[in-house]
Amino acid sequence: MKVFLLTLSLGGILAALMFGVLSDWDASYMSVHGWIALTIGTVLSLAVGGGLMALVFHSARQGYDDRVELELDDDRD
Repeated sequence: MKVFLLTLSLGGILAALMFGVLSDWDASYMSVHGWIALTIGTVLSLAVGGGLMALVFHSARQGYDDRVELELDDDRD
């Protein structure tokens, strides 16, 4: 049943895509401002992702992610 639903949904997406292509629907037009915004957004997203990954690797290598072992005294009142 899952395979049938997956095939049906992907077939529907393919049919909608083919309808858009064959009916000469031009939804891909962007002005120069759109291309600039897309470029800036892509570069900033990659920079944020790369910076966060660098912080993750730095944190793991410095030992900040190690498990903390607390030694508690058994003499607590």
